[in-house]
Order: sequence, then structure tokens, then C-alpha cells
Amino acid sequence: MAISLRLKDEETRLIRTYAQLHNQNLSEFIRQTVLERIEDECDLCAYEDAVRVFREDPQTFTLDEVEQALGFQTTPTDSPE
Repeated sequence: MAISLRLKDEETRLIRTYAQLHNQNLSEFIRQTVLERIEDECDLCAYEDAVRVFREDPQTFTLDEVEQALGFQTTPTDSPE
């Protein structure tokens, strides 16, 4: 699939130069940049959801409690020596 993008000459030069500095062609640079932007927005949404859930029920657990609940240790006092 091809996507067309309209840019001013100055913008094209700037983007092409930046891509070359990072050893990428223009197409790969734009593709990677757009996908990273989408991933960042998804991460931000997940973070905002997690904050909302925490504010509704601010219960926290220690690492020992989580390990014990997941069966990674048999007692809260197990620790490597």
C-alpha cells in the first residue's frame, strides 16, 4: 500500500536529513515514527486507565506479597542468601 504525503520543500529536506542522520530512508523513518506515535498514545491511555483504577481502589502490595500470591516463594521470609 502506498500513502501520499504533501509537504513543503523545507519540511521534506528537514525530514529527509533527519532520517539520513539515523541511517534510515525516508519511507522507513516516517513508518517507524508514525508507529511509535501510535504506541505512545496507547501507552498513555493504558497509564491513564491504571491511574483511574488505582484512585478508585488504592490498594498496593509488596514484592514479597506478589511473589507469594504467584507461587514464586512459599513464605514471605524466603530469600536467597
